[in-house]
Parts: sequence; structure tokens; C-alpha cells
Amino acid sequence: MTAPLTAPRTPLGSLSVSPLCLGGNVFGWTADEAESFAVLDAYVAGGGNFIDTADVYSAWAPGNQGGESETVIGNWLASRRNRSDVVIATKVGAPSHPHLRGLSAATITSAVDASLTRLRTDYIDLYYTHYDDESVEVGEFLTTLDELVRAGKVREIAASNISAARLSESLAFSDREGVARYVALQPHYNLVSRDTYEGELADVAARNGLAAVPYYALASGFLTGKYRPETTVDSSRSEKAAQYLATERGCRVLRALDTVATAHEAEIATVALAWLAARPTIAAPIASARTVSQLPPLLAAADLTLTESDMDLLNEASA
Repeated sequence: MTAPLTAPRTPLGSLSVSPLCLGGNVFGWTADEAESFAVLDAYVAGGGNFIDTADVYSAWAPGNQGGESETVIGNWLASRRNRSDVVIATKVGAPSHPHLRGLSAATITSAVDASLTRLRTDYIDLYYTHYDDESVEVGEFLTTLDELVRAGKVREIAASNISAARLSESLAFSDREGVARYVALQPHYNLVSRDTYEGELADVAARNGLAAVPYYALASGFLTGKYRPETTVDSSRSEKAAQYLATERGCRVLRALDTVATAHEAEIATVALAWLAARPTIAAPIASARTVSQLPPLLAAADLTLTESDMDLLNEASA
């Protein structure tokens, strides 16, 4: 295991989070409860305190209904009795949820109670609207979220998978009406997917002081460097990750990552996360680990400072 994180924590509203957010999408899916507990223990021992999940994880797996990840995390919290030491983020509103889709007031009210039960806690630190629901006025879901904050069920709120226009509208409503306001944004963003955040959406976040917590930070594992033209990887994500090998940009990015990683004697995943963490507005990239052995290069990113020439090389390769 690597030495504990020494990088300072970042404020998210009233919260204070470590510079790497541990993704919980694998818990109850590719990692069983024992493996998940081991990863969670190692992440906290390594200085992490920020854990991300969602009520829909992992409904896509055969036999699952959604909420499996929250259940594993809840069992871990109860077992370790460390609820106050960690920041738990979860989400509501995924259109792929078997039962609770969208952002109506009724859906949010039902979903938050179900998440609290599975997490075995009486409050959620950071509650995301997982996907925007344009059939619902922003005032409806923001007012509902505000009621949850006032009731003590949620500490802070955030958004994911939302357009710049709807994000601006939501922030304006909160400011005008004095209700809970988004403090963070979870965009799809990494070295091979920059246009999913950079531009108008990132500008809205910057102007309004939102911290970005990007998902797919390692592009489904592609940015770990384990996917190469000459190799075959047995992974549930291999098909998605391998698609990047078919693009010129994907190959350019791998070559640039190899160069920077060699210069720093670092893992490729460490460099990819360090690049992301150094970008404007980014508070904490999200990365998941199915096994404890996958954690050290993720945690190491917080303590790797890339040079200006490193950043230029990676920016050019990923453009």
C-alpha cells in the first residue's frame, strides 16, 4: 500500500473531501462484499474519505435490482462504525433505475429514504440529481431537495449529467428563491473525453464556484494503460475501453502517458488522474478499484505534480 495521502482536502460546500473520490459502482457487482470491504478499508487507511455511489448501482447486472452498492457501503459503515469520518455521495433519478426514475418530488422523496435505509445512516453528505429530467421544472426538484436538507436527511446537493443551460437555470432558481444550491457537478471527463465537460458546462461551473468531481476519470480502465493493440484483457469493461484503441487520439494519449509516466517513474493511471486533478474546477476525480492491488496508483495521483511540459504534452495529445 502507498503512504497515506498528504494532499490537502478540498471544500465542497460545508464538506471537506480528499483529492481522490472512490467510485462505488463495482461494489456488489464485480467486487463482492468481502472484496469491497477490503478496498474500502484500504482507501480509508490511505487517507481517503470520499465515497461515491448511486441508487441504481448495479441494476445492470443480472439478478440485481439497484441499490447493491449502497447496501455494501451501509454494511461496511455499520461494521466499522466510522460514519462521521467519511463523506458519502449517492444519487437519484437515473432513467435506468427499475422503479424510481426521474426527478419528480414523489420519486426523490421515496428514493432518499430507500438510500438512507440501505446505507444504514440518517443522512447523506452529498446527494446528486443523477440525470437531469427535463420533464420536471427545476423548481420542483430543487424545492424537494431543499426540504431534505432542512430535514437533515441531506447535507449538500450536486448535479450530474445536466446541460449548461439547465444547470444555469437551477443555480439561478436557488439564488432567487433561497433554497438549497448545487455545490458540485459530476461530469463525464477524462483525457479521451474532454468535450463532455470543457467549454460551456465548465464555464458555468467556474462562474458559479462549483467543484467538479468527474466520472469515467480513467475511461473505463483505458487510461490505466492495460489495454493495448497486442493484448487481451479479461474485464467487464474491456469492450468499452478497447474502443478507444480504434481512435488516433486514444493511441496518441497512450503514447503521451507512457512518456510522462516513465519520466516520473509513475503508473499510467496515476498520471491520467494527476492530469485531471490539475485541470480547472476539478476537486476530486472519481476512480474505482475492484481489488486492493488496484488502489495504490489511484491514491498516488494526489501526490504527483506534473510539470508544465507534462501538461502541454498531454493537452496536445488529447486535443
